[in-house]
Amino acid sequence: MSAEPQEIPLAASHPQAARQLRFLTGIASILLVIGLVMPIVTLKQLMMFQTTFSVISGVLQLLTEGQWFLFLVITGFSIAIPVLKLSLLYRLVSSRKIPGDRLHRYLHWMHVYGKWSMLDVFVVAVLVVVVKLGAIASVQMEPGLYAFAGSVLLTMFITARIVSLINKTA
Repeated sequence: MSAEPQEIPLAASHPQAARQLRFLTGIASILLVIGLVMPIVTLKQLMMFQTTFSVISGVLQLLTEGQWFLFLVITGFSIAIPVLKLSLLYRLVSSRKIPGDRLHRYLHWMHVYGKWSMLDVFVVAVLVVVVKLGAIASVQMEPGLYAFAGSVLLTMFITARIVSLINKTA
């Protein structure tokens, strides 16, 4: 005999926290967009050539060069998953009620994908570029990188706060 799934209205049980989290989710979304479209890295090669790129221009370049695997991986992990995660976080703190079983499924997937935030992979990639190109090029970090990192960190904070609130409610 199974009980009907419990509805957990986070916005009703913690209205002030939900309002703050919706605001922070908006900020994280803005930072993500800025981080995707603004330059993240400038490469200066042999003191003569300079290339600046953003995440969007980088994935478009991969697409035009036929690098399908890298295009799909970077697009998925740097664009699609963060957008989906922020959408899900906003839904969790909106005024809508979410059935308990669906809520736990959402939290499970956020936890799984949260481990794959591109911040750490991105930093490693930048370090590899710096090490590999150290003798022939210099790498300068651009504002888009900081906006992207800010979005990832803020998203991690929002996720942790939502989980904490839901655990208090349940």
